[in-house]
Amino acid sequence: MGESEYTCFDVEVADQVAHLVLKRPEKANSMIVEFWQELPHIIEDISASTDARVIVLSAVGRHFCSGMDLSVFGTPEGPVNTAQAGHGSRRRAQFRTGVLRAQETFNVLENSRLPVIAAIQGACVGGAVDMVTACDLRYATSDAFFSIQEINIGMTADVGTLQRMPKLIPEGVVRELAYTGRRMGADEALDRGLVNAVYDDHAAMMDAVGEIAAQIAAKSPMAIWGTKQTMNYSRDHSVADGLEYIATWNAAMFDTDDMGEAFKAQLDKRDPDYPDHSPLSGGPGS
Repeated sequence: MGESEYTCFDVEVADQVAHLVLKRPEKANSMIVEFWQELPHIIEDISASTDARVIVLSAVGRHFCSGMDLSVFGTPEGPVNTAQAGHGSRRRAQFRTGVLRAQETFNVLENSRLPVIAAIQGACVGGAVDMVTACDLRYATSDAFFSIQEINIGMTADVGTLQRMPKLIPEGVVRELAYTGRRMGADEALDRGLVNAVYDDHAAMMDAVGEIAAQIAAKSPMAIWGTKQTMNYSRDHSVADGLEYIATWNAAMFDTDDMGEAFKAQLDKRDPDYPDHSPLSGGPGS
């Protein structure tokens, strides 16, 4: 997985942490056609492999991401093409299919067996909010801001923000942001619970995110997977359903070897050494 393979991302895997870096700072890391093709492939490839236990998503430049590039709307290769010709019902069906395809780009972040951490500086607007709300953890610099930008260009956000954000912060706050399109700064995002912490600058944020990623990577990867899977399920189901789900999950996935290693490491006063994930078949890299 070489860095030169991708137009929108640099990708590096080291010490069981996969780091994806948006690398088009001159365009505020806007989401061009290649972005929608590359992100799901990269995430699925990393998730199916055995090299990483956690994913960090960050960006270079002043801004994290300015959202969907307007050129995507009129490009046949893009996820949503508003310049289609033909019969009305066919155009609408194609548009709907395109939106669902765009949604799947961010669904892969949520569905990955690996936790995904977003590190955000400057602008995080439009499609970028869709993206980071599909991540597990979010950290920001003091100059970061968030905007549900779609309302400012005459459309309803349709790639995940309106569905996921109300599960993260109060619904009334989401409605205000979605109706007004105003910017929510880093301090407010921290106060509302959208981000886990705010840092003075990008370097401090990345140092902290690196430490958090290392802590996660040091845990049993199966236990982390089970925790993410169970929390995602419980978010969308009743408490009773969630309790039954984790009972079934652990009945199938509980690993006595990992628990034994944890106890032995504590007695030996050393860090535990857990086996990596097994590879998943059927992914883009298989």
